[in-house]
Formats: sequence, C-alpha cells, structure tokens
Amino acid sequence: MARATGRRKTAELSALAPILVIVGMKREAACAAGEGVMTLCSGANVARLRQALDALGGTDFSAVVSFGLAGGLDYALAPGHVVVADAIVGGDARRDTHSRLSSVLMKGAAAAGCKVTPGAIIGVDQPAMHPAAKAALREGAQAVAVDMESHIAEEFARRRDLPFVALRAISDPAARALPPLVAKALTPEGDIHALGVARELIRGPHQLGGMIRAGLDSRAAFVSLSRCGPLLGPLLRLVLADL
Repeated sequence: MARATGRRKTAELSALAPILVIVGMKREAACAAGEGVMTLCSGANVARLRQALDALGGTDFSAVVSFGLAGGLDYALAPGHVVVADAIVGGDARRDTHSRLSSVLMKGAAAAGCKVTPGAIIGVDQPAMHPAAKAALREGAQAVAVDMESHIAEEFARRRDLPFVALRAISDPAARALPPLVAKALTPEGDIHALGVARELIRGPHQLGGMIRAGLDSRAAFVSLSRCGPLLGPLLRLVLADL
C-alpha cells in the first residue's frame, strides 16, 4: 500500500506544470533553479517583465513565485533576513498571498537556518534608493519590504488564477541609502554590468564606499537565497499536488 501511494504521489508530481519563479537578476535565478521550476528574469525593468510575461502565451504553470533580493522597510530587518509575503501591495491594491504555500515556505526557510518573518511586500516600478523613500513606502503601504517584481508577478498569477507566493531576502536595510550607480548596475538580461559600474565609479568615485557596503549587504542576502532557493521546487510541488 505504501509503495502504491508513493508511486501515485510521484506520478502526481511529474504531471504538475512547472512553477514560474520571477526574479530580477540572473544570480537570483541560479539560486532558484531546479527540477519543476522555470525562472524568468526581469533585469530590474518592469516594462520588460510585463512583455516577457505576455510572451509566455498559453504556457501552463502550477504556481507563481516572486523570489530574490528586496529593500528593507522595517528597521528590524537586517541584510539576509528573509520575508515571506502574507500580502502584496501594488498601487492602491493589497492582495493576500496563498496562505498554505506561504506557511510551507516560512517553515522551510526557518529549517534552512534563515531568520524569517511574514509581512507585506510592496512592488514598485522604480527602485527605492533612499531612507526617506523607504519610510514613505513603509508608512503608506504598511509593508516591511520593497522590490520591483512582486506586484507584476502577483498580477500575472491572478490573471491566470494561479497560487502566488513571494520570498525575498533583505539586501539594503531601511536606514541605508544606495549609491546612484546601483540603478544602472544591471544589464537587460539581469547580469551585473561590470563595465558600466566601473565607468560610473570613475565619474563618481565617492560612490565606492556605498558600493562596498551594498556588496556586503547583498552577500548576506544571497546566502539566504542560496539556502531557500533549492526548497522552492520540492516543497511547493508537494503541497501543490494536494491542492
């Protein structure tokens, strides 16, 4: 009986459509890559992400996940802290994520050794670079973190009537400003634009200290993403097979 149940569960998992994981950077995609997962990288460009999602046409998915770095809005969240969204704020709308899948991700992230908290994530079309901008988002949206993909990913999932969750690791904390060149640091494909960063540093060498701090913060965040990313496919697909 147990063997038959195991074979049936394996068949159910194999029959599931892939999980769509939406990220901003290729490095984030690498953390999430695995069996049953398809990643889509925005290159931190909202218009490009919308176009890429439209181009998916009738491709079937079993769920949608927003995954990657986030800016902290809550002062209690340090670099590397993981936020599993209980709601996504986009524009004037606030929508809940899938509670069962979010609960599984919370437990999985904690078991992987990450500091993890639930909370609302606000999605924006332009990066929040300064503490004042982050404070305004925190107060206006009652959110704990900000990114540039979650609102678009949630919208896509809702149109497709798919379960949606978001897991984000804090990179830049609420009290820290990002140097201006960060906004130009990615290629359209989601790679670090090394030559572009070097040129900006030559023009504005005062940004070097901020870039070093941002690099250390993102390193802590990527440690958490590397722990949580491999969980996405196995954990979520097990739950999805029972939904």
